[in-house]
Order: sequence, then structure tokens, then C-alpha cells
Amino acid sequence: MPSTSSQESTMAQESPKNSAAEIPVTSNGEVDDSHEHGFNRDLKCSLPAGLGLSETQITSHGFDSTKEGVIEAGAFQGGQRTQTKSGPVILADETKNPAMEKLELVRKWSLNTYKCTRQIISEKLGRGSRTVDLELEAQIDILRDNKKKYENILKLAQTLSTQLFQMVHTQRQLGDAFADLSLKSLELHEEFGYNADTQKLLAKNGETLLGAINFFIASVNTLVNKTIEDTLMTVKQYESARIEYDAYRTDLEELNLGPRDANTLPKIEQSQHLFQAHKEKYDKMRNDVSVKLKFLEENKVKVLHNQLVLFHNAIAAYFAGNQKQLEQTLKQFHIKLKTPGVDAPSWLEEQ
Repeated sequence: MPSTSSQESTMAQESPKNSAAEIPVTSNGEVDDSHEHGFNRDLKCSLPAGLGLSETQITSHGFDSTKEGVIEAGAFQGGQRTQTKSGPVILADETKNPAMEKLELVRKWSLNTYKCTRQIISEKLGRGSRTVDLELEAQIDILRDNKKKYENILKLAQTLSTQLFQMVHTQRQLGDAFADLSLKSLELHEEFGYNADTQKLLAKNGETLLGAINFFIASVNTLVNKTIEDTLMTVKQYESARIEYDAYRTDLEELNLGPRDANTLPKIEQSQHLFQAHKEKYDKMRNDVSVKLKFLEENKVKVLHNQLVLFHNAIAAYFAGNQKQLEQTLKQFHIKLKTPGVDAPSWLEEQ
């Protein structure tokens, strides 16, 4: 009967070679890695001169992996490999991303809009409290009411200017027609001549009055649509600041009514900070509105006093037929008329 060692030798010679059969085993039963060392030596020879074998790691994957024989290069430090990546280096203390900053601004704007909208709805429904400065609110209401009245006066004065311009234009044409007939009708020469002179004088005085009215319109228009409108813009900013102030005040009051624990205390502190910031803004805007209303009242009285005197004196002198007084009124207010004979544009043409 053959021995066991001879049978194993015969089977090893007859079986086909495979990778497992070729792995040598030492006398201690450990795998001989001399073959792997030889492979590394061959690999070292095949790598570029600039890349050492110590900087190379061979990563093996299972048979189900999509990658085979991947060689990753990297420096070994203390048994760990640090892989270097190409591209820009992002430092830890780099400033915030602009996109994140914009997102944060949008978040804050949305939160503020929500709070203000909720406050407005609560006030309209009669559920929310509203901060009111009675004296200042009364002055604002008077200003808005006066603005409407001044706009009506401005509209009527513009209509008068347009109608007067049409009348002056007609009188001038009528005067030219009378003068032409005076030359061609010898038997009515004097009669046509008188009427021609009268119409031309009326047209001249009408042009003078038209200059005074247009000056009145321009001054009142500046007062209404620039000076008063600028003050009302400040009033709108004040009202927006008041709504924000009340919105954050309501939030703070609601938080103070709730429980105080580790979760709510930071929220109360942040709400207190926001409330204080909006209170300062509200106080500043209220002070700005008060100052502007005071200066506006002084400017309005001065402007309207001069313009009303001009309007009265010009109208009275024109219908009294006092040409000298009419011209003196324009000189008093430093109003310069255009060259005689040139049509004075109406306020519509000046727009």
C-alpha cells in the first residue's frame, strides 16, 4: 500500500496548476512572501523615477468590485496615507460664502415681513395693540388733508392758466384781424383801429397775468409734490418703523408670559435685543418726522404767503385794467416775461 506522502505528491503533479497551489509554505506553516517581494521589486522598476515604492500602495478589491488592480499614490506617515488632491485649498478661517450670506439676509427679511404682516392683520382685526403718538398722528393727518386741498387748488389754477392762455391767444388773433380790416376799410378805419388796439392791450395784459399765474402754479407745485411729498415719505418710513417696533414688542411680551427655562431664556434674550434695536429706530424716525413737520410748516407759511399776495394783486390789477400795477406786481416778485409777441406756453406745454 503506497504511503500517504507519495499519494499527495502524485496528485500535486497530476492536478492542473492554480494560484493557490503555487503559494509556497514555510516549515512553520506561514505563507512565504518572497514572491510578493519580488513583485514589488518588479513594480518598483516599472514606476517612474520620481515616484518611490514607499509612496505607493496597492489596493486589492474583491471579485465583485468594478475596479481591479488600482494603484493609489500617496505619502505614508505613521502607518496612514495622506492623499493629496488637486484644486483650490479652502482654509478653515475663510470668510462666509456670499451665497450663504444672501440666504441669511433673505431669511431675516422673510421673518421680519411675516412679523410685520401679522402685526398689521392683528391691528385691523382689533386684536393687537398699537403704539400711538396722539400729537404726532394729528399733525400727520392735518398734513395729508392739506395736501389734498393744495392739490385741488393747483389743479384749478392750472385750468385757469390754460383757459387764460386760450383767451389771450384769441384776443391777439382778433386784434390782428381788426388791424387788417382797419387798413382795408377806409370808412371804418378808426372803429377797427380802436378795437385792434384794445384787443392787443388786453392780450398784453393777459400775458402778464399769465406769467404771474404760472409762477404761482410752479411754486405751489414745488411745495405740494416735492416738499410735502418728501415729508410724507419720511412719515411712511416712520409708520413702517412703528409697525416693526410693535411686532417685536408683541413677540417679547408673549415670550415673557411663557415659562423661563434653559430653552426659552436664549430666545427671550435675543427678542429683547431685537426689540431694543427697533425701539431705537422707531424713536429716531419719530424725531425725524417731528423736525420735518416743523420745518415744513414754516416753509409752507412763507411760500404760500408770498404766492397768495402775488395771485391776488395780479388778478385785481388785471381786471381793474391797471396795467402799471400789474407790471409792478411782477417786478416785486422778480418774474420775467418772455419777449412781447411770443406766445407764452401753458402749463401743459411746460410739462
